[in-house]
Amino acid sequence: MKNVKQILVLGAIALGMGQSFGNDVNNGINLKDPLLTEITIENSKPANNMVRIALLLDTSNSMDGLINQAKAQLWDIVNKFTHAKCGNDGRPQLQIALYQYGNDNLSSREGYIQQVLGFSSDLDEISEKLFSLSTNGGEEYCGQVIQTSLSQLDWGKNPDQLKMIFIAGNEPFTQGKLNYKDAVANAKEKDVIVNTIFCGAYEQGINTGWKNGAQLTGGEYMAIDHNRKVVHIATPYDDVIIKLNSRLNKTYISYGALGAAKIQQQSAQDSNAMEMEEAVAVKRAVSKSSRLYTNSSWDLVDASKAEGFDIDKIEKEQLPTELKEKSKTEIASFIEGKKKERNDIQKEIQDLNSKREAYIASQQKDNEKGELENAMLIAIKKQAAKKNYRWE
Repeated sequence: MKNVKQILVLGAIALGMGQSFGNDVNNGINLKDPLLTEITIENSKPANNMVRIALLLDTSNSMDGLINQAKAQLWDIVNKFTHAKCGNDGRPQLQIALYQYGNDNLSSREGYIQQVLGFSSDLDEISEKLFSLSTNGGEEYCGQVIQTSLSQLDWGKNPDQLKMIFIAGNEPFTQGKLNYKDAVANAKEKDVIVNTIFCGAYEQGINTGWKNGAQLTGGEYMAIDHNRKVVHIATPYDDVIIKLNSRLNKTYISYGALGAAKIQQQSAQDSNAMEMEEAVAVKRAVSKSSRLYTNSSWDLVDASKAEGFDIDKIEKEQLPTELKEKSKTEIASFIEGKKKERNDIQKEIQDLNSKREAYIASQQKDNEKGELENAMLIAIKKQAAKKNYRWE
């Protein structure tokens, strides 16, 4: 694994801090805009039920299969959390962070480790950063990347919240100057569960420390065939859901400094999913029809759901062209119309997806389930149950 080449989002699944891929589309936000400031403050409040998952992915040579599985199966993880409940029937929010490690293109001074994305609930951004990853040979320091994610990320202090690390790779867990046992001990102190995914033979992972690394925090050790092609089952509902997704996109009313860039990002991630496979595009459309896909920082429909929303607080220049000359009453009516249209489309997608899942269940064999997705979901459900989470 010390030689050359390309990854996921799962979750199983960080760029804003430190060195990041690409440009930060948030750089153009004018935080002095009253509405944007309100929304930023509102969204920064900690949710009562927050699930935080950090995905630490080996992007050294030969890990292309792992990355492709992650890209394809990110939406399965998101869709699973759509149906999660916690405590008194509250719906948990989901944040995902992404790290890559073991890549020669990264700084040796940083241990060949990079935070690709800090904790984020922006599903388009998570997808974009995941698709930006590529592989190259390097040194894989599991203990150091775990410790880096623990020190850089804000995990919160609520002991009732579910906090998980999924680290995937195929070199010995013991590499590097930082002893992995010290790193996982720190994770346990922060109430973060470390789950390890060895890309190779089950016994080899045990012999190279991957199982012990998980067990020390009560996590799960899993071994997967990262080069196995994911089998997607086509259903009679796929084409309809994809067409509904196109209609769904037309219900977004972009505004402000972020608007144009985020609309383009949304479309680009639809294209990335479709280029992988039609079934991946379908699963992304299902995620976009869920409560976890929200974009109040650039979409007026989602922004209008916030308490204290007032269209008068948005300057005319921040509005899309079709609304600039309309009255406050006309704009409110336009937003309400798009909101109703979106709700109807999302409900239709969810209804069709229920039929789609039933069809897949009737056709699917156990050995056709996604390797990475299946491993992550088993660990998530088991550990979530200990925190009083349950699934509809």
